[in-house]
Amino acid sequence: MIDALKRFFVKDSNESNSPLKLHSTQDIRVAVCALCVEIARIDGKFSTQELETLISILTTKYDLSAQHAQALISEADKELDESVDLWQFARAINENFTIDEKIDIMEILWRIVYVDGKMEPNEHYLMNKLSNLLRLSHKQMIDAKLKVLRK
Repeated sequence: MIDALKRFFVKDSNESNSPLKLHSTQDIRVAVCALCVEIARIDGKFSTQELETLISILTTKYDLSAQHAQALISEADKELDESVDLWQFARAINENFTIDEKIDIMEILWRIVYVDGKMEPNEHYLMNKLSNLLRLSHKQMIDAKLKVLRK
């Protein structure tokens, strides 16, 4: 299943010959999903509500089936377990996303944080850390939060 998902996301060969070292689409989606999984599980539990929200986001944002979204979450979870820190995921995002796209990621992360209606202290800490890793200002992080809370 994971191999099929990897083949599904791999960029075509013309893009891999680019002079810039770009991450594959799969790598980037795993990176974004890894941050989402990390924020969902930072409080010690990955609730059904958080999982359903993440699946909904992935199926909408990346036009994935629920099955592919689940596989992406599994791959991101595996990558998180094998990683030392979140820097590798942030680096892939920073190298391939614009500021506006990174702000969109922050909004996604805030949606996951507030799916249960409250923010735990460890979620607050991680959101600040992720904002810094994604090279976003405090204002950009707070604006993304307020946008989510207004919905």
